[in-house]
Amino acid sequence: MIDVIQSIAAVVLTFGMVIFLHEAGHFILCLWFGVRVERFAFGFGPELIGMTKGSTRFSVCAFPLGGFVKPAGEELDSYSGREDEYFAQVWYRRLAIVAAGPAMNYVLAFTLFTGVIAVKGLPEPSNEPVIGNLMLGLPADRAGIKLNDRIIAVDGQPVATWEQLASSIHARPEQAVELSVERDGSLSQVTLTPKKDEESGRGVIGIMRMPVYQPVGIFTAAAEGAKQCYALSASTVKSIVAMLGRRQKADLAGPVGIVQMVSRAAHSGWEDLVLLIGFISVAIGFFNILPVPLLDGGHAAMYLWEGLSGRKLTKEAMATANGLGIALLVSLLLFATYSDFHRIRSERARAKSALSQPGN
Repeated sequence: MIDVIQSIAAVVLTFGMVIFLHEAGHFILCLWFGVRVERFAFGFGPELIGMTKGSTRFSVCAFPLGGFVKPAGEELDSYSGREDEYFAQVWYRRLAIVAAGPAMNYVLAFTLFTGVIAVKGLPEPSNEPVIGNLMLGLPADRAGIKLNDRIIAVDGQPVATWEQLASSIHARPEQAVELSVERDGSLSQVTLTPKKDEESGRGVIGIMRMPVYQPVGIFTAAAEGAKQCYALSASTVKSIVAMLGRRQKADLAGPVGIVQMVSRAAHSGWEDLVLLIGFISVAIGFFNILPVPLLDGGHAAMYLWEGLSGRKLTKEAMATANGLGIALLVSLLLFATYSDFHRIRSERARAKSALSQPGN
């Protein structure tokens, strides 16, 4: 029961923080430019508590997963011509308002990455033959190897460093090997068969080193936090290009997959959860700057076109664009959700296979 409560709290914290701060970015720029905001809500659904300050209704709603901002005159249908309405603003101000949401996501991610690095230090790979991470479904995971296990011998030959362990595994693709594993002061023998890597031909079992952390100053931590934001964005661009060029299979995480990742991170330690919140914040920020109608990037693209062409946006043009955006986003959501359930079924099948073949 405690685990369930911990998982629910982690999911609410993650989505609440990331989406709420995204909307706060829009709200702050609206105030900056004098745009009247009719409502700023934390969560969705029926209002639980609220207060009105000036012209804005501040609400806490029943479902605390994000929030929303409602500027006055944000739709051409509701625009009355008042100077404090959204569509009364010049195009570049509207562009800045929509861009402020994704920008806030990057600010959040940068702050979280910098904070974790400043507190824990920069990770560097240890040379100890200790398991720092496992790849699901690969031989080590299927054989029952755990995090923090120390491998002291391979087929009876002692290993004192990670390089010795890796060399022994690499030299035995598709050959059964016996690992001497030290766990919590006790010794056990585990037999598994390294998988042959298609590119290198070497044996792999899906293990990674245990990192060690080197203390750094705040400026170094900030620089590394910025690098992490850039690296995640660049990696996303490369993945999109590869998928569009059909060089990489589309592998998207939808709501179910993200909830699953957050739940796992919540049980792994505070730093894993904080870093995952940063990763999700970058992902949401990047996704929202894509030039897709209904997303912030789609609005920005239309406002940029308006500014460069000198032509005003029309209700008909926006309705058409929004219709296309809805169709695309619903299709993407359905595909991502299908991928989530397919991934979960595959993981369960691998788990059943591991139980039926404990020595493999």
